[in-house]
Amino acid sequence: MPQLVIDVVSDVVCPWCYIGKRRLEAALKGAGETLIRWRPFQLDATIPAAGLDRQAYMRAKFGDGARLDEVHARLKGLGEEVGVAFDFEAIARSPNTLDAHRLIRFATEAGVADAMTERLFADYFEHGRDIGDRTVLNEAALACGLGDVTARLAGEEGAQEVGEEIAAAQRMGVEGVPFFILAEKYVLSGAQSVEVFEQALAQARG
Repeated sequence: MPQLVIDVVSDVVCPWCYIGKRRLEAALKGAGETLIRWRPFQLDATIPAAGLDRQAYMRAKFGDGARLDEVHARLKGLGEEVGVAFDFEAIARSPNTLDAHRLIRFATEAGVADAMTERLFADYFEHGRDIGDRTVLNEAALACGLGDVTARLAGEEGAQEVGEEIAAAQRMGVEGVPFFILAEKYVLSGAQSVEVFEQALAQARG
């Protein structure tokens, strides 16, 4: 059975992307050889490099606290179903994710993109770490076997390429994430159920 390529367009501050990642992984068990290519997207590229206070940012986005509490409660319940322990209260900063996507690009070149993506999701959503902070990102790099990337992150390496990939996704019509492209022709938008993923995988494999 030939290898199935799956492109996943996502942002590491998107809770639905984390859930979608876990559901896709469940659907892939026993599904044959696959290659997942992580593609960048920024839900809000206007956030400054230093990030923003998350409570103020989310209040501006969702309005009153009751609506946000409702969203978080729903996500926590769905997270429990897939082994994700969301801790939204621990998140102090809403980061700009450009550097995080650059790091995932570095990890892709080293063959550890899955591990890096998982690490960044967990750092942010389960441990409340600021994944816009380059010290935090360097710790993730060290943990995933990339070595010290302080100098690489301090420069511009990968920034243009990440921007070009995001622009390409937008030209394709991607407006929200997660967005999945199977075998470069079948698409799924959103954190679909495991069953829907399984059906799409079967279709993509023909």
